Amino acid sequence: MKNKNYRLKHNSLFLILFSLTVVSIISVATVTTLTTLRMSEQFFIDKFSITNAKVLDQVTDSFEAFHYSIIMASNNLAQSGALKTILTEEQTNLEKMKSYFDLKQLVRRTEPNLDAYDVSIMITGINDISFSTNRAYWPISDEELRDSHLTNNTLDHLRRLTYQYDQRSISEEFSPYVIATRALVDRPSEEVYGIMYFAIQEEEFRRFYSNYTSPGNDIFVIDSTGRIVSSNREDLIGERDLALQEYASALEGSKDRYVINEFLGKEQIFVGEYLDSFDLHILNVIDQETAVSGLINKKEMTITFIVIILLAIILVFLMSKRLTNALSTLVKEISNAGKHNFDQYVSVKGTYETKELGLAFNSMLDELHDYVDQLVDSQKQIRHAELAALQQQINPHFLYNTLTSIKFLVKHGSKEEAEDMMNAFISLLQNTIGNGSETVTIKQEIETLKDYVLINQKRYGNRVDVSYFIAKDTEEHKIPKLILQPFIENAFFHGFNLKSEGSIKVFVWNQGPYLICEVIDNGDGMKLDESDELPISKRKHGRFTGIGIRNVDERIQLHYGPSYGVSISSEIGKGTKVRIELPVEEMQKLQ
Repeated sequence: MKNKNYRLKHNSLFLILFSLTVVSIISVATVTTLTTLRMSEQFFIDKFSITNAKVLDQVTDSFEAFHYSIIMASNNLAQSGALKTILTEEQTNLEKMKSYFDLKQLVRRTEPNLDAYDVSIMITGINDISFSTNRAYWPISDEELRDSHLTNNTLDHLRRLTYQYDQRSISEEFSPYVIATRALVDRPSEEVYGIMYFAIQEEEFRRFYSNYTSPGNDIFVIDSTGRIVSSNREDLIGERDLALQEYASALEGSKDRYVINEFLGKEQIFVGEYLDSFDLHILNVIDQETAVSGLINKKEMTITFIVIILLAIILVFLMSKRLTNALSTLVKEISNAGKHNFDQYVSVKGTYETKELGLAFNSMLDELHDYVDQLVDSQKQIRHAELAALQQQINPHFLYNTLTSIKFLVKHGSKEEAEDMMNAFISLLQNTIGNGSETVTIKQEIETLKDYVLINQKRYGNRVDVSYFIAKDTEEHKIPKLILQPFIENAFFHGFNLKSEGSIKVFVWNQGPYLICEVIDNGDGMKLDESDELPISKRKHGRFTGIGIRNVDERIQLHYGPSYGVSISSEIGKGTKVRIELPVEEMQKLQ
């Protein structure tokens, strides 16, 4: 796996160049192919829509022929004075029987106009006379008809023959109808004296266009509300579809005789006509996929496309490999230079550009060697100077106060305490000033802490108790000198200003790859700087050294990198916890 990753890494230029070229070839070929397909489909759809528009014209002619027959029949009835008399005068039962006979004769003379169609005629008058040529064909009661939307819409359009949708239940089966209605109006008085209803079953109405439909090629007749009045898709008859209404409106205002949009989950081609006589829209809906499926042999085109792409890829591969081979070799040698401490020069060969790069890299190595040597020496000198300066930064006040305290103890006869304090002071000076090493063991660092704590407890009393919890397996780990003392100092002089007494606990242990050092007090707590979670600086009066918290954090990161250092958490009134994280592996190397 490593060898494979190595080969991939050092051939990245070839892979990138090859990949980009292949992607470009495939993209251009794909776009060209899709554009060609799209243009072909568009051309086919344009021609196809013209053909379907002509077919739709023929369907329209069939509807108009039916409409003309209804017009002729309704005119014959409307112009009959006898019909007006029958529908307006009050009549006895005997007279009604004669009227029904006369109505039958009148309608029979009109029926030749409708012989080509299976239509039921119903006539109602204002005197409650009602006559139907076939009640079973359109089974609607007189009461239901009187209050129906068919009658209301007819009365709203007195001068117009209207076509409306109705549905009946015959033998527990759904049966849709298209009803042509016309009001019988007395011309002088403009009063309505009856209504004519011409009912045709939707199945019969569908015969006008059924020969022009097929799977994927449907016709929908919709009214102004979007209701499907008739269609070869019987499952959709009677439903309202606002999308169809929207497409029908779009076709009216479109220069093209078709629109393409989604319907029933597929892309469909819509060709439409508005039947003004019916106040209906007729839409021819063709499944686009079905319409263009046989236009192009997609299998043959796909095979040709793949063959061309493969040939182009092979050619690009050979050319790219040849052009990048010399450069890849140079890249390998440059990447391996670091493994030999930059002592091994790269070979100068290949193309002119590759040779120039090799010469420039070798020249850079020479300059880099000189610069690194100078930088290492400079950094060593700076680090030694910084540590030496830090170690000498003992606050004069601390020296003065410590010596004054020893003098006070001697003067008052506390010779043993004075001797202990003097021994601690001497040991503290030896470990901070006398020891020039940058690192000390944890054991030595803790001893320095104990000396410092002892001096302060002799000076200020034992109001602050200090406890040490050091894991045995960490005592010989070496850490940077004086990284714990500043936090003990900070706790002593600033952690118990409000509280009269308290405790400080020092913990050191190994935790996985980390060496953890914690200094925890239960003092006053402090406010942290939100920018880096280190405490806001306070005055230095009374401190042991000028080595501050930020200084410790910077020294740790200087030694071990930015992943390690100091973090502080504190809560006002509850105390402060300082946590120092160091790498165990580095500690063990220094033992």
